[in-house]
Amino acid sequence: MSYTLPDPGNPEGFGGALSEAPRGIAFEAHSRRPLPPTRIAWECINVPPFPPIALRVLECVSDDGVSMCRLGDLISLDPALCSQVLTIANSPLVAHRFPVTSILQAVAMLGTFSLKGLCLAVAVRGYLGKSMNYPALQALWRHSLATASIAEHLVNMGLIDADDAHTAGILHEIGRFALSVLYPVAYSHLLGTHKGTDQSLLEIEDELFGFDHVEVGRRLLVDWSLPDQFREVIAHAQCAPQPGQPWSMGTLVHISCRMADAVGYPVFAGCEVTPFEQLLTLLPPRQKAFFHPDPADLANDLAQRIAAFESA
Repeated sequence: MSYTLPDPGNPEGFGGALSEAPRGIAFEAHSRRPLPPTRIAWECINVPPFPPIALRVLECVSDDGVSMCRLGDLISLDPALCSQVLTIANSPLVAHRFPVTSILQAVAMLGTFSLKGLCLAVAVRGYLGKSMNYPALQALWRHSLATASIAEHLVNMGLIDADDAHTAGILHEIGRFALSVLYPVAYSHLLGTHKGTDQSLLEIEDELFGFDHVEVGRRLLVDWSLPDQFREVIAHAQCAPQPGQPWSMGTLVHISCRMADAVGYPVFAGCEVTPFEQLLTLLPPRQKAFFHPDPADLANDLAQRIAAFESA
C-alpha cells in the first residue's frame, strides 16, 4: 500500500510536511510518493520528552502506599500543572460543594487514582502543544478524552475492578500523540484524509514514518518507564470480548474506544465505525442492564465533559 502526499506547492496541501519526514525516507520527485523507508534506529528519532512531573505522578500513584501529602507535593512542583488541576477541580466536570483552593484538598476530594487521570490528561494536552491547532489532532485528543470517560462509566457499572480506567483511556493513544508532536502537519493530514480500518492506517504510518503508532507506543512504554499494567492498552491489542471470559483492561479500553468512535468522537474522521447498538451487545448481561444510554445523550454528556476540560 502506498500513500500519496499532496504537492507541497499546492496551497490546499500541507506545505512543510516533507521537511517533517524522518531521516531515511525518500520521496519520488514527481509523484511525492514515499519510497520504502530505510529503517533507522529508534534511538535516532528525537521524541520530545513527556512532562517529567506527570511521569512521576504515574509512578507515585502506582505505589499503593503513597500518601496524599506526597502526591500533593509532587503536583505542586509544576506550577502550570497545579493551576490547571485546580481549575478543573472547580469546574462542572467535578462535583463539589465548596471551592477547591489547594492541591491537597483536590487529592482528598478526587482520590489519588482520579487525580492521576486528571494530571495525565492535563499533561497530554500540554505535550501536544501547538499540534492542537490542527483539527485532526484536536479530534484525536477529544477521542482520547471520550474513550477515558466511557471506560470510567463502564468501570462504575462493575465491569471490571480497575481504578485506572480513565488513565488507560488516555494512554491508549500515546503512540499517536508522539507522532502528532514529531510530524504534526503530515500526521494531521493523514488522519484527516484516510478512510478505512485502523489496521490500514498502521500500514501507511509505517510506510511514511518508519514506525506505526503501536510500535511507537511500545517503545515509549519502555523509554518513559510507564507502568507495566498499561502495556496491553498501549500496544492496542485487539481485545474483543470473548463469551464467558473475564474482561481485561485492554478489552475495556478497546470497547470504550469503539464506542467513542460510534457516538461522534472517532480516532480519525474516515475510520470504519461499528454501530453503537452492536457494541452494547458485547457487554455482559449485568452491564447491559445498567449501561444502555441513548447515543445522542452519551454524545452530549461527553461534549459537556470535554468542553469543561478544554475551558480550564
